[in-house]
Amino acid sequence: MSTATSSVIPRSMPTGQRNVVRSNDSASLWNCTLSPGWTLDEVQVLRQALMKFGVGNWMKIIESESLPGKTIAQMNLQTQRMLGQQSTAEFNGLHIDTLRVGELNSLKQGKDIKRKNNCIVNTGGKLGRDEVEQRRVKHREMFEVEESVWRNIVLPRFDNPLVVLDRKRAELKALKAELDDVLAQLASAGDECAVPAGTKRARE
Repeated sequence: MSTATSSVIPRSMPTGQRNVVRSNDSASLWNCTLSPGWTLDEVQVLRQALMKFGVGNWMKIIESESLPGKTIAQMNLQTQRMLGQQSTAEFNGLHIDTLRVGELNSLKQGKDIKRKNNCIVNTGGKLGRDEVEQRRVKHREMFEVEESVWRNIVLPRFDNPLVVLDRKRAELKALKAELDDVLAQLASAGDECAVPAGTKRARE
């Protein structure tokens, strides 16, 4: 992985440290627009998940159970806002810090730069496959997180409330069946212990 020149390193990304996740991120990193239904904590989890699994690997994020209830469409939209651009194909599969890309995009100006919800929108024709791949190579050199870093990212794991509800219902159903079985055994034992009619105790 080559080292990017200082001219393209954001203020919070000193040369040689651009791929290190730090607690003292500059405030400008968090200028991305939140999609409806997202909290800053959830955006931070998505940021880490994209570094760990790579942009576009939505099913791996879903299977990690780190963002329960979030759909692929919701994650894709929030990723666009973190990147600061609508086009994400040029980042597919890359283990990058999306907010750092977004910080660079937030600094871009010019008559050809059009934005919507703080995202740079495509104004030209669709990029060809070769151009997309060229951009991916460039982005990998500039932004890819070291493998030793992204492999060791530990994501929080939350239970999906709907899954928890289904599990609790199944547990209650099993407990009810167990209770019914115990009651049936008690009833059977009671019948066996009952004094037959016509015995001395019964006559008394």
